[in-house]
Amino acid sequence: MSRDKDFHKKLTDQLTTHEGLRLKPYRCPAGKLTIGIGRNLEDKGITDKEAVMLLENDIQECIEDLETVFQGFDLLPEAVQLVLVDMRFNLGPGRFRQFKKMIAAVKDQDFGRAGAEMKDSRWYGQVGRRAETLVNMMSNA
Repeated sequence: MSRDKDFHKKLTDQLTTHEGLRLKPYRCPAGKLTIGIGRNLEDKGITDKEAVMLLENDIQECIEDLETVFQGFDLLPEAVQLVLVDMRFNLGPGRFRQFKKMIAAVKDQDFGRAGAEMKDSRWYGQVGRRAETLVNMMSNA
């Protein structure tokens, strides 16, 4: 038997009412780590497709944030954009903004200096090879 869209809408509404919508992980009454509308993360996890969808949303959020930091972000060299999105993704908005000298160097289009500022940070020692790769990309842009 095929189900129509009305059935799925009713079921979605019913499950949302019964399960609730939680946008951050929590423990359900059975003690399972849960998110969204009753998604049991411990037993089910997420699919590859869901992980990619979440990543795409996070990338878009990073780009939109970086556009507020760098006027003309989309005009920067592609390698610089890739580095900045990677760093913003890794650090979050608050910690990214603490890279004031690196941000100033990018705004001055001095990508060698920006790479040096990245290297001269606690972050550089914390993320290892990732930082080396990003510094090289920035410095060679």
